[in-house]
Amino acid sequence: MNKKIILLAFLAFNLEAKDINIGVVLPLSGSTAAYGQSALDGIEIANKMQGSLQNGDKIKLIVLDTKGDKIESSSAATRLVTQDKVLGLIGEMITANTLQVMRVAEENKIPLIAPAATGDKLLENKFYSSRVCFTDSFQGSSLAKYVSQKFGFKRAVVVVDQSTDYSLGLAKAFEKEFKARGGKILKVLRVNSGDKDFRAIITQIKILNPDFIYLPLYYSEAALFARQSKIIGLNTPMGSADGVADATFIKLAKEASDNYIFTDSFDSYNPVTKLGKDFILVYEKEKKDKDVPAFSAMGADAYFVMFNAMNACKETLTSECINNKIHQTKNYEGVSGIISIDESGNAIRSIIVKEIKNQKPIYKDIINP
Repeated sequence: MNKKIILLAFLAFNLEAKDINIGVVLPLSGSTAAYGQSALDGIEIANKMQGSLQNGDKIKLIVLDTKGDKIESSSAATRLVTQDKVLGLIGEMITANTLQVMRVAEENKIPLIAPAATGDKLLENKFYSSRVCFTDSFQGSSLAKYVSQKFGFKRAVVVVDQSTDYSLGLAKAFEKEFKARGGKILKVLRVNSGDKDFRAIITQIKILNPDFIYLPLYYSEAALFARQSKIIGLNTPMGSADGVADATFIKLAKEASDNYIFTDSFDSYNPVTKLGKDFILVYEKEKKDKDVPAFSAMGADAYFVMFNAMNACKETLTSECINNKIHQTKNYEGVSGIISIDESGNAIRSIIVKEIKNQKPIYKDIINP
C-alpha cells in the first residue's frame, strides 16, 4: 500500500512539473562571438548542473544569436518574450547591445541578468534588469590603483575606442584614479572599433615614453596593437580590462601578449566557492580543458542567480517574483565568487588582476569593493 502511495505521489509530482523557458541572447557570430560562445558554454553547463527546480519544473534554455548587432539584440529579445513566453532573459555581452535587450525586458516586465555588460549607467532607471559583473568605474579605477601601488607607475598614455561606451567609461575611471594617486596622463589617443593599423599611434607613444599604456579595448584591436607595438619596438608595459579576458586575445596577439596585465572576474586556478570548484570539474569533463574562461563563469553565474530566484518563487513562479528575488540576492556563493545584487541591480563583488606569462594568464591579485 505504501509503495502505491509513493508511486502515485511521484506520478502526480511529475505530471504537474512543466518546462520553464529562459531566453538567452548572445553574440554567437560577429566581432564579439568569442565572448558570447564562452558565456553560452557556462550557461549550458550550469543548466546541466541545476536543471530542475525544487518543484520539479525543468528549465529549458532558448538560445538566439544577436550577431553582435543592436537591432538583432532587440528583435531576438522581443521574439523570446512574445513567442517563446520566457520568464527570464540572460544577455547580451557588451553594454550597447545589452541596453537593447534591457529595453525589451523593461517594457514587458521580464527579469534580465547581464553576464558581462559593465557600463556604469546601464541600470539607471531600470527595474527589471541586473548584472553579475562589476562596473567600468570599479574596473578602470582598480587597474589604475594596482599599477600605481604595485609598480609605481607615474606617467601613462590611454588609448580609447571612441566608438564604444565600454572603452570611454573605462578610460575615464582609469584617468581619474591614476591622477588621484599622483600620476600624469601624458596623452589620450583615440581609435575606433575595426581599426587595423595602429603604427602612427604607437610611434607617438614611443616618443612620449610613458611608464604604462592603458588600452580599454576589445580583444581584436588590443591584440593588433600589442603585435604592432612589438614589431615597432615599443616595449612599454600595457594593460586592459575584461575585453581581453577571452583566450582569443592570446591566440591573436601570440608572444606579444606576454607581460600584458588585465582585470578579470574569475580565475579557474583560484576558485573561492564550492560551486566554483564543482563547476570547474564539470567544465573540464565537458570541454577537456582546465582553463575555464571568465565569461563562462559569468554566464554560469547569470544562470545560477536566475535559477536561485526561481527556486525562491517556486510556489508563485511569476516574472515579478523572480525579479524581486534577483534584486534581493545577498552573499550568493556563485562560480566566480560571492555576489550580492543591490536594489538597482548592480553587483557588489571583487575583481581579479592577471598577467600573461608564456601566453598563459596568471593570477596576480584580488581587489575587493
